[in-house]
Amino acid sequence: MYLAIEGVIGVGKTTLARLLQPTFGGELLLEAFEENPFLSDFYADRKRYAFQTQIFFLLSRYRQQREAAPAAISRGNLIADYTFEKDAIFARLNLESDELDTYFKLHQALAERIPPPDLILFLRVDTPIAMRRIATRDRAYERLMDPAYIEDLNRA
Repeated sequence: MYLAIEGVIGVGKTTLARLLQPTFGGELLLEAFEENPFLSDFYADRKRYAFQTQIFFLLSRYRQQREAAPAAISRGNLIADYTFEKDAIFARLNLESDELDTYFKLHQALAERIPPPDLILFLRVDTPIAMRRIATRDRAYERLMDPAYIEDLNRA
């Protein structure tokens, strides 16, 4: 079984994935957000760094989903704390015009090669609670996170 957990930043996707893993066994596939060299710049200036950040995430998630997911599924269960499709939601919020068109051309070409989850759990959280959780984990690049951005993600 391939189970993916989705929701806004700070909803508890990784926490739930780690809690479910002992019960279901198998492997965890956790989003490698810390590898993105543009992320801290993005939170400081979203408009300027959106395209670089989004393309890096798209390719990173593609690599994980294309390489790690099929191998893990062949060995047993897989629990992921994100879906490949999530990336498109962020792109719609952060990119415009030619950048958005370019992103979606690349996304469409890559998405055809990604195994879909058997089940997606979608978690919801109110923005103030998400903001408290984000503050509690105290990642340097998230300190300037705009609550309006989380609210926009919640709506998306």
